[in-house]
Amino acid sequence: MDNLTVVGSGVMGRGIAYVSALGGFRVHLHDVNQEILDQAKNYIEKEMKKSVDRGYLNPDQVTESLQNIVYTTNLEEAAGDADIVIEAVFELMELKVDIFKRLDKICPKHTILASNTSTMSPTEIAAQTSRPEKCIAMHFFNPVHKMKLIEIIRSLDTSDETMEKAKEVGARLGKETVEINEFPGFVTSRMSCLIGNEAMNMLMEGVATVQDIDKSIKLGLNYPMGPLELADLVGLDTRLRNMEYLYKTLGEKYRPCPLLIKYVKAGRLGRKSGAGFYNYAGDK
Repeated sequence: MDNLTVVGSGVMGRGIAYVSALGGFRVHLHDVNQEILDQAKNYIEKEMKKSVDRGYLNPDQVTESLQNIVYTTNLEEAAGDADIVIEAVFELMELKVDIFKRLDKICPKHTILASNTSTMSPTEIAAQTSRPEKCIAMHFFNPVHKMKLIEIIRSLDTSDETMEKAKEVGARLGKETVEINEFPGFVTSRMSCLIGNEAMNMLMEGVATVQDIDKSIKLGLNYPMGPLELADLVGLDTRLRNMEYLYKTLGEKYRPCPLLIKYVKAGRLGRKSGAGFYNYAGDK
C-alpha cells in the first residue's frame, strides 16, 4: 500500500493529498480542472511552509513530501498503478458512480476504491463496479491535517480485508478510525446536519443572533466550533446537498431549513465565497 490516488483537488482532496504525502505515500492528485489543481498545489506548498515556520515539520520532511505528489488531469496516469484511490468530489451520487465505474476499468484488480462521502451509500456506489468487496467509504474531516478522525464505512459487500487495509491507511496518516455500518449520514454527518439545521431554524425564527447561537453552543455545550460557523466552513452548498440526501433517505426531521436554501440561491456559500452566516471579506 504505497501508491495512493486522490480524485478531486478541492478543499477535501487537497487536504487528503497533504496528509498522505506526509504519511510517506506516493500520491497522485487528480482533477479535471487545471486551475483548481494549480490552486491545490499552491495550498499544499504554503501549508507545509507554514508548518515548518511553526516548528511542526522540518524542511527535509517537506522536501520529501512535496516530491511525493504528482498533479495531473489524466485519470489513467493518476490511478493506473494505485493501491488505493480516495474519491473526494462533490456529494452527487451520479458523479461518484461515474468516477467509480471509470476507476474500476483503470485500476489494477487489487486496488481499493474509497469514497470520501459524508452521507451517501457506499453500497450503491460499489454496486456499479466489478469489485464491491474492495469498495468502502473513508470520511475525512475538514481541515484534514488538523482533524484526527476518519469514519470508515463498510458497505454491504466490503470484505474484512478491505476494512483492515483502510484502517492501516488511516493509522499511517496519523488518524484515529471508527468502523461504521452503512446507514445514511453515518454518525458524524447525521448529528452535525441535524444540529446545524436546528441552529439555522432558530436564526430564522429570531431566537438569537448568529454570534449568540454559536456562542451558546460553544460555551454551553463545550463544542469547539459553533454549528453556523461550521456550516460556513463546510460550505453551505455542500451542507444543502447533504441535507437533501438525508431528507430523502431519513425523512422529515432532516428537511433543509428555508434559510439555508435562500443563502445558497444567493451565492452565500460560506468561507469559500466570502460570505455565509458570517462575512469573510476581510479574510481574502
